[in-house]
Amino acid sequence: MRRKLNLLITAGPTQEPIDPLRFISNYSTGTIGYEIAKEARVRGYNVTLISGPTGLTPPKGINFLRVQTALQMREGVNRFFKRADCLIMAAAVSDYRPAQAVAGKISKNAKTLNIRLVRNPDILLELSVKKANRIIVGFCLETKCLLKKAVKKLRKKNLDLIVANQLSKTNNPFGDRKSNFLLIEKEERTIRKYKNISKRNFSKLLLDRVEAMV
Repeated sequence: MRRKLNLLITAGPTQEPIDPLRFISNYSTGTIGYEIAKEARVRGYNVTLISGPTGLTPPKGINFLRVQTALQMREGVNRFFKRADCLIMAAAVSDYRPAQAVAGKISKNAKTLNIRLVRNPDILLELSVKKANRIIVGFCLETKCLLKKAVKKLRKKNLDLIVANQLSKTNNPFGDRKSNFLLIEKEERTIRKYKNISKRNFSKLLLDRVEAMV
């Protein structure tokens, strides 16, 4: 009999305002996070989905929180982390934000514009010291040295699983319905490779691995 897990999932990009009209962000569509949330709901889990700005509709029957910035994402994750059995951090959180957003629209009078950026908090790294017996799943997207960087992140942030994906000419995870994934487990030191798999089907396989760890 399947245990009814409390699952906390993040999805989508964050947007870091420059002024009221512009922001720093990335190409994440949130699809993989939403697919995981859908599958988790089908399995009868209690699901909380924290999402950055996307054009997607959240599945029915879940607790849903929409945020914009990395700091808002961090606040939401911290709020719901205590009651979670598992955190799946699928959101593409911006690493940097403007030090201060300008109150009014920046004019284009100047030929150049310098914007000072500051580091956003590393949400997973902060939670690594609060992990206790929770399962934490991270995501890693790179353009090169994928396996090396994914394993480093897995160890540094005390993750149980990491989903690794490489952006290339033949594999674009942003918006494509299918992609290539590596699923790396800490305890078994197992690397599972999935090629040209739909995000829907990968979500099922990922949750199968989470269930095996509970």
